[in-house]
Amino acid sequence: MLKSMTHEDSALPQLATHEYFDRIFSCDAIRVLPGEYYFTANEIMLTTVLGSCVAACIHDRVSGIGGMNHFLLPDAGRDADVDSLVSDSMRYGSFAMEVLINSLLKSGARRGNLVAKVFGGGNVLPGMTTLNVGAQNAKFVLHYLKTDNIPVLSEDLEDRYPRRVCFFPRSGKVMVKKMKDNKDPNVIQQELIYKDSLKLSRSVGEIDLF
Repeated sequence: MLKSMTHEDSALPQLATHEYFDRIFSCDAIRVLPGEYYFTANEIMLTTVLGSCVAACIHDRVSGIGGMNHFLLPDAGRDADVDSLVSDSMRYGSFAMEVLINSLLKSGARRGNLVAKVFGGGNVLPGMTTLNVGAQNAKFVLHYLKTDNIPVLSEDLEDRYPRRVCFFPRSGKVMVKKMKDNKDPNVIQQELIYKDSLKLSRSVGEIDLF
């Protein structure tokens, strides 16, 4: 059952709380949903399913502290001013990345030890043939990490399929499965709800992110 998001829920990244035991990998796991992030130094798996959203899996290769986020750049709509759309999107995307990175640093990670693996940005949302939201998300996350001097060790971006990502923060290992045979409608519906909630959060007023 999907829960509708309000603008209070979606305006800022939320710490993931969906903990469960993964029987496939026989380990404790945290499910990171759209608009969420999680960081840890424990032996635990972080997992998510991505459509047009992107996830950055960032890991301190010395201490083993790592985390994952799951975000989408806001879409202002067809009638929005292009410069305003780009500004708001970059502002939100930068904040989504900074929340994760700052959480890692406060937990003891060192910026010079951080490395990243990035995923998602598939062209899966209906009605997005003109503006490929997934491609914009993929381009953003690579540009952000390059600007922040965090090496990207591997990437699996764009294409037209959802992906299931399993990240083990202690080791930095990531396993990715493209869901070619099953475009899970729940993934698309969840991202559409998330996308609409970001648009709503923009309409109710300015939010100071920095």
